Order: sequence, then structure tokens, then C-alpha cells
Amino acid sequence: MAVESIQNIFRVPELKRRLLYTLALLAVYRVGAHIPTPGINGEALAEFIARTQGTIFGFFDMFSGGALGQMTIFALGIMPYISSSIILDLLSVVFPTLAKLKKEGEQGRKKLNQYARYGTVVLSVVQALGISIGLEKMVSPGGVPVVPFPGWSFRLLTILTLTTGTVFIMWLGEQITERGIGNGISLIIFAGIVTGLPRAVGNTLSLIRTGEMAPLLMLVLLAMMVVVVGAIVVMESGHRKIPIQSAKRVVGRRIYGGQSTYLPLKINTSGVIPPIFASSIIAFPATITQFVDHPWISFISNSLAPGGLLYTILTVVLIFFFAYFYTAIIFNPDDVADNLKKSGGFVPGIRPGKNTSQFVDRTLSRLTFTGAIYLSVIVILPTYLIQYMKVPFYFGGTALLIVVGVAMDTMQQVESHLVMRNYEGFLKRGRLRGRRG
Repeated sequence: MAVESIQNIFRVPELKRRLLYTLALLAVYRVGAHIPTPGINGEALAEFIARTQGTIFGFFDMFSGGALGQMTIFALGIMPYISSSIILDLLSVVFPTLAKLKKEGEQGRKKLNQYARYGTVVLSVVQALGISIGLEKMVSPGGVPVVPFPGWSFRLLTILTLTTGTVFIMWLGEQITERGIGNGISLIIFAGIVTGLPRAVGNTLSLIRTGEMAPLLMLVLLAMMVVVVGAIVVMESGHRKIPIQSAKRVVGRRIYGGQSTYLPLKINTSGVIPPIFASSIIAFPATITQFVDHPWISFISNSLAPGGLLYTILTVVLIFFFAYFYTAIIFNPDDVADNLKKSGGFVPGIRPGKNTSQFVDRTLSRLTFTGAIYLSVIVILPTYLIQYMKVPFYFGGTALLIVVGVAMDTMQQVESHLVMRNYEGFLKRGRLRGRRG
């Protein structure tokens, strides 16, 4: 069945073209991720980066597919664009002009995307300057400087190189979204994360051959991974459907309206943002210790080591905080209630207006609580597997969420193309539901 569905993809000319176009641009991205930035001693940098596991460097290196660790032209990855988009979401709460643009449909979305591009350039310049200054201070354990010839010439060249690389990645993502299949930005992150999968599988097989890992333990881990992936699929596609009834209107001798529909509320409305923010904040002290040798900072960094009680508590607290915070930013129950009232819709048994807003807000708060528990378990579980079972668990919780979520969205788009052209999709019964409601 799966083989036939894959064959159907290549029977649809447009879908085939979009898929090959997407793969070609992703290949361009992976080639660029191996072109080094000029003026850097690669061997000295590799020795220094080897000590940064558990820091912000190691965290963002995962999203760049190893480009940051090798300091290639794509070292900044797509994170400046993501950060710029998140900042715009936050500012829309403060500035009414941005909030108005979000409600203006396609034209407003284009303007916000343009602002996000400008913000990406600004953030890339600032981050590239910080990285260039940090590189000049880095020295390998053998005493070899990472930057043989420091100075403003190196800094300006690094700023130009890394900023151009990020802008080019952003352009690749937009081209994939427009002319390819799937969300381009998400697929670029996906490609960066899964790049290290073959190496991780090879290391695991080597451990089994040498007897350092029992085959039974590996089978248990595979079973757990299947269960975790299944849980992510269920939770990311899960919705709470609030029934909506439209009021009947009599026009002449005809009766309009009276139809029933529903308002889908996602279980995990905030997506992968809470784990990313929580992991970045917790990794910050470990990053500071790479440059500042102070007893208090070292004590805080050691206390927040993955697998510890303080690390677990703080991770869960931050995930809950950002889950509620980001959900409150991107979803406004008052706007939902007003739109329903203007269109003549209502929730059965609930009065339109303020009561509807309170009902939606109460339902969303319960869903967010459930979603935050789910995110906490997914993020914490791999940490304890690594810490106490001594296994090379490649995907961290955040990476696993991204990989599964992007795969679901991409399969949903492929499924839509096949069904639209009367071809059978990946699922014989029903349709694959994506993460977006």
C-alpha cells in the first residue's frame, strides 16, 4: 500500500515537480552547510566546540545541522528568522498597528513577513558580530587560537558572510514553501536535525558489536521510540472540537443558516516554542562558563546539568510558563467570540459575547495544561535515557517534536495533492490530519 502511494506521487506531474524542486533546494542547503567561513582555523575550532555540549552552542548547532560547530557560511542557520517572527508576535500585543496587520488577511501577512525579513537581517548582523568577537577569544585546549588574524577585517568579513548565508537560507525556505512541497523553513530545520541520524545509527551498531550495549536494551529503546513518536502524532493532531451553531435567518420565503460546525482548539497550541525557549535559557549558564571562570557560575551550571532534579523542575516550570504565555499571544478568545457574534454563530448553551469568550478561554486553558504536561514528558524523557541508561539516544525531545511535526505537515500536503487528483493517499481509511487546525 505504501509502495503504491509513493508510486502515485510520481504519476502526478505537478507533485513530482514540487517534490524534486524541494529536494534540490535542500541539497543546496546541505552543500552550503559544508563551506567554511574564511579566516578560521578549523582544527582549533573543532577542539573547542567539542567542549560545548549542553551549552547554547551545542543546542543551536543541532538546528543548523552542524554548520555552527564547523563555522560554515550557514552557521547562523534559520534561527534569526524564527527569532524575528517570534519577536513580531510578541510586539503585536504591544503595538496596535501590528495587531491590525494580523487581521488584514493576505496583505497584512505579506507586510508582516517583510518586517520579519528586515528583523532577520538586523539579528543576523548582531549575532554575527558577537560570534566573530567570541571566535577571536577562543583558544583550543592545545593553545592554538581559532582566529589566526583577528581584527575588524575579520569581523566585517564574518558579518557579511554569516548574514548573507542566513538571508540565502531564508530565501530557500520561502522558495520551497511557494514552489515546493511543505513548509520551507520547517523543512530546512528538519534537514539539519536528521543529518546526524546515520552517524548516530552507526555509533549504536558499533556499541552493539563491541558488547557495550545489549541487543535487548536496543529493542526496548526502539519500542519506546515508537511509543513516543506515536504519542507525538496523536497529541499534535489532537483537537477539542467546540460545536458552533449558526442562527437561522428568514429572507423572504427562504430560511438561511441553522448549520452546525465546530471550532477546533489544538491540544498543543504553542507548538515547539516552549521547549526551545526553556532549553535556551537553561543552557545559558553552561555557555557563560566557557568564557567566565567564576565559582558561582560554575556551581549554577553544574546544578543545571541534564538529569538533575533542579534541571527537571526548572525545565517543566519554563515549559508551562511559555506554553501559557505564547498561547495567550497567538490566540485571543475575545476576538473569537466577537467574530462568532458578528457572523451569527454561537456555542449551544452559551450566551454570545463575554460568556462565549470565558468558555473558550477556560477550555483553552485546560488544553494548554494538558499540552504543557505532554511537552514536559517528551523533553525530559530522552534526558533520563541518556543520563541513567547510558544509551546514545540521538534525538532530544525538542528535535523529536520538530522532526515528527514537520513530517506530519509534509505528508498532509502530499496527501492533499494525491486526493485532489483522485489518487489514493498514504492512508486507506480517513485522511491524515496535520498539526494546523
